Amino acid sequence: MDTQAPEVTGVVEEVLPNTLFRVSLEDKTVVLSYLAGKMRLHRIKVLVGDKVLLKLDPYGGKARITRRL
Repeated sequence: MDTQAPEVTGVVEEVLPNTLFRVSLEDKTVVLSYLAGKMRLHRIKVLVGDKVLLKLDPYGGKARITRRL
């Protein structure tokens, strides 16, 4: 089920409370995203301006940040 999620890259535009981020994608859309569990576990910091790899939710709405590039 998780392998069907498309992966895209984007740039972090804004850091919100509770480890939420506003990320602009390559096609200029803005999506609300959250950190993946492994990134929280290893305390990987994500800052404004970082390029990140996202897995989009198939139902729309949110995306999960899986890697910082």
